[in-house]
Amino acid sequence: MAGRIPPEFIDDLLARTDIVDLIGSRIQLRKAGKDYQSRCPFHDEKTPSFTVSADKQFYHCFGCGAHGSAIGFLMEYDHLPFREAIEELAQRAGLEVPSSGDAVPAAPDQTPLFNLLEQAAILYRQQLREHAEASRAVDYLKGRGLTGEIAARYDLGFAPPGYDFLLSRLGAGAIERERLMTCGLIAEQDGRRYDRFRDRIMFPIRDRRGRVIGFGGRLLGEGKPKYLNSPETPVFHKGRELYGLFEAQQANRKLTSLLVVEGYLDVIALAQFGIGNAVATLGTATTPEHLQLLLRTVPELIFCFDGDRAGRAAAWKALETALPLVTGHQSIRFLFLPEGDDPDTLVRREGADGFAARLEKAFPLSEFLIDHLSEQAEMTSLDGRARLAQLARPLVERLPKGIYRDLLNKRLAELAGLADPSAARPTRARRRSHQPGQPGRLSLVAQAIALLLDYPELAAEAARADDDWRRTQSPGTDILAQLLETLAANPDMNKAILLERWREHPHFGYLQRLSVDPFLRDVAQGDVAAEFVGALSRLTEEVRRAERHRPFNQRSTADWSEEVRARAEHDAKLARVRRDET
Repeated sequence: MAGRIPPEFIDDLLARTDIVDLIGSRIQLRKAGKDYQSRCPFHDEKTPSFTVSADKQFYHCFGCGAHGSAIGFLMEYDHLPFREAIEELAQRAGLEVPSSGDAVPAAPDQTPLFNLLEQAAILYRQQLREHAEASRAVDYLKGRGLTGEIAARYDLGFAPPGYDFLLSRLGAGAIERERLMTCGLIAEQDGRRYDRFRDRIMFPIRDRRGRVIGFGGRLLGEGKPKYLNSPETPVFHKGRELYGLFEAQQANRKLTSLLVVEGYLDVIALAQFGIGNAVATLGTATTPEHLQLLLRTVPELIFCFDGDRAGRAAAWKALETALPLVTGHQSIRFLFLPEGDDPDTLVRREGADGFAARLEKAFPLSEFLIDHLSEQAEMTSLDGRARLAQLARPLVERLPKGIYRDLLNKRLAELAGLADPSAARPTRARRRSHQPGQPGRLSLVAQAIALLLDYPELAAEAARADDDWRRTQSPGTDILAQLLETLAANPDMNKAILLERWREHPHFGYLQRLSVDPFLRDVAQGDVAAEFVGALSRLTEEVRRAERHRPFNQRSTADWSEEVRARAEHDAKLARVRRDET
């Protein structure tokens, strides 16, 4: 595991990165005044509302609200975790990502392994076209209905028979042979090393960045296993990776759902019929890591299983794995195919429209759970309904607390003929503070933070206002103070760098929303410096007013000091004079 990335490195990386070049390498931008515009890559729209600011090194969509720095764009657009987004930018800038702290060592550089695996993929691909024995592989793929175009899209290849095809081409020296062993391309027995994949159709497995991390091989001749995957290596962990995810993201940048199937050829056959959002687990059951990756990527998952007993058992295992992650914010459904069919055969028989119609009828997770448990309980009897409740209880308790769990409890209670205990407890409405985009004006502290995030150069204006505002009890005052301290030490920070300093803070999401709040559009028409100083000055006035009146809030006038008593009498006299004058 890599150590923590120093914030100073992230600052420098963002300073070296031109967000216009980065985003322009993925979508077409056009100049619009001092900024750049495009149709938003994160939602469908006819007129451009996606803006990229070269000055602030920040993007913002006025349609869907997407916004962030170059790091945030890679995380959103390429679906990369934070560290991988940093590594991608570092690679573009020619930098090596350091780590701070001695507790966790930095991750070793795996670039040589990635390069070796890519070379192997190229060689396998060439053999599918050129090797004398490759006609059997081509005939098999054609027999499965695959076209040359779809085979090229997934970079299918051929590992020739024999024991030293890769070893002789990529294992010239001792270091190279050790790397071949490390990344699982060769194996060793009784001191003899040989190619792991022989006489197989080869399926390169890519990570979310498109790097080859391993292979799956389908045997052409007699023998076992029919399918063979790369072993666990420093760059390949089958419990975390999914075949076809990179290709699905490349084919559709606006993925809204993913279909989880069981085999490589299922993924490829569906893609050939225009269903390009299928992925497959790599010879293992769905793991929590798989689910976390999938749910970070899309709002809907559909698991596709055979309709036989083995398929339903696999589906139930996937459901149990998913329970701790199910909140109701994302949809998880299950599709069961007719017995004897897999996605490959079914889509060829019924076509894309027929398959899509089946997807529409996939069971929601809650329905599958209830149906599965109902099969184990006699629902026509009191004892059977009680058994349903008994079976369901430990499963429902694994769900995160929230509305989805409450609703499922209620549904199970109805089926069992029991009173829903949660329904008898009315919930107290939670008071919600104003959030950006809701009706109402931001608090003075929030206004000052929003202005400072959008215009970091305003930090120099803070000296124009007294510092008494720092004593306010208003939420966010400590954040405002920290922002000013950060900018005092780093006066050249732009908006993107300043916000990235707060990524690990619990309120990072709120700060991001503040940085693009509609309030800023109104202020931009006037003097932003005056608005910022004015917010601080009004906060100072509020603090002083509160402190002046604090002594009057004692419970009894008998507790007042002589000074306070005199001030109260003076204020009362002034109030009577004003009343008489009116």
